[in-house]
Amino acid sequence: MGTFSCRLKLISMNGEKSVELDALVDTDAFYTQVPSSLLEELGVERTDSLNLQFADGRTVRHDIGYAWASLNGKRVITQVVFASEDSAALLGAYTLEGLRLVVDPVSRRLLSVEAVSA
Repeated sequence: MGTFSCRLKLISMNGEKSVELDALVDTDAFYTQVPSSLLEELGVERTDSLNLQFADGRTVRHDIGYAWASLNGKRVITQVVFASEDSAALLGAYTLEGLRLVVDPVSRRLLSVEAVSA
């Protein structure tokens, strides 16, 4: 899949602060990852930590927390990773599914879908 970016809005859990950023749509990334300083600016609380394995094989421990994510008129509470400062913002599969969005790789855009229950 070709990569592309989208404009993602992250909002503090209490709704008092928000930030808009360009995030690389990355369906290979499970979590949405944002430089730590932006999440700290929003007041996102570090609630846990986990090991993330990167494409180059490295495994790095990162803190995670919760924030509202808003995109294409939809909004959902999602887990966010406190990434290193030199990391690009990534919009991961967990957040995409929560927002009920899928990737159209041909037109390089996000499409709304209805939730499906088995």
